[in-house]
Amino acid sequence: MSARAARRSIAQAQRTVLKVGSSSLTKPGGGIDAARVTQLVGVVADRIAQGSQVILVSSGAIATGFPMLGLSHRPRDLATQQASASVGQGVLLAHYSAAFAARGITVGQVLLTADDMTRRSHYRNAQRTLDRLAEMGVVPIVNENDTVATDEIRLGDNDRLAALVAHLVHADALVLLSDVDGLYDGPPGKGDARLIPEVTDMAELSDVAIGGVGSGVGLGGMATKVEAARIATAAGIPVVLAHASAAREALAGDEAGTVFVPTGRRTPTRLLWLGHASTPQGRLHLDAGAVKAVVGRRASLLPAGVTQVEGEFTAGDPVDLLDQNGHTIARGLVNYDSAELPGLLGRSTRDLARERGPEYEREVIHRDDIVVFDGAPRD
Repeated sequence: MSARAARRSIAQAQRTVLKVGSSSLTKPGGGIDAARVTQLVGVVADRIAQGSQVILVSSGAIATGFPMLGLSHRPRDLATQQASASVGQGVLLAHYSAAFAARGITVGQVLLTADDMTRRSHYRNAQRTLDRLAEMGVVPIVNENDTVATDEIRLGDNDRLAALVAHLVHADALVLLSDVDGLYDGPPGKGDARLIPEVTDMAELSDVAIGGVGSGVGLGGMATKVEAARIATAAGIPVVLAHASAAREALAGDEAGTVFVPTGRRTPTRLLWLGHASTPQGRLHLDAGAVKAVVGRRASLLPAGVTQVEGEFTAGDPVDLLDQNGHTIARGLVNYDSAELPGLLGRSTRDLARERGPEYEREVIHRDDIVVFDGAPRD
């Protein structure tokens, strides 16, 4: 697909995930900027009037809330961030609700955590909810559940959340709105930095200096946006990164910001979340035979192939799989607790079932719960 075709796909998308950052919704020192919210809602409402569905991934809860707690800047400690999000999320949603209601549109709040999305029993609920809201003409307003997310189970930034949601809802396009005009080949506004209008191969960015910090009120920087584009394009979804003031042009497929051309096909949604949104709670070391089976044949991981267990985890937690050289080759959802697993290592499931009962004939990790990372050796 060419860059022009990617922009055309975005313009014609029936379902679009639109992500907006904190700095595009709030004042420089924090607090909601009602005029900016109203302007963004107007663009989204016009898009919906054209017959498209929009899922809005919105930052801004913490940035909205911390001034209301008497703070002069975004808090750094997790507990105060959670308190700020608790206060700010309701205010932010109230502004969205009022602005959309003025255009005859209802909104629905959807708060997600990475833990919700990686567990088999949970992620389909989010998928069904988002699908149903969109089908009923409701605009889902998605955010990470900052009020309860901990360092261990948080996604960390809404750019990545938006890319994963785009895959979750089978979106036709992802639009990332920021406080910069797009991706530059150097620090914007400094020296002779130039806007990169299109990216057809993410490998092209290996020599580009990409910043990793965001504004004073937000969390994400350019690095998180590029990573979001990498996730989405690898799943076959075109992406455009543009300034929030150019939202209308970006959605229309005009020459705004930077367009990222799709490079791959969709993969199972839960595996995308597992690979990009989960935090491993432990590590399993594999022998050569198990590595070949998991990576080369995409087989399940059996107790006989595990040589060492690290960390503390419970059944259902994500764990990393390492080869004999200590390289991480895959991640999966384990079927055993860390306390129980060492006694099973090197044993066949048949022997374990005979000695301990039929429930021990199961895999350590089923192949449907394993995502193999790029670059893992296949021989």
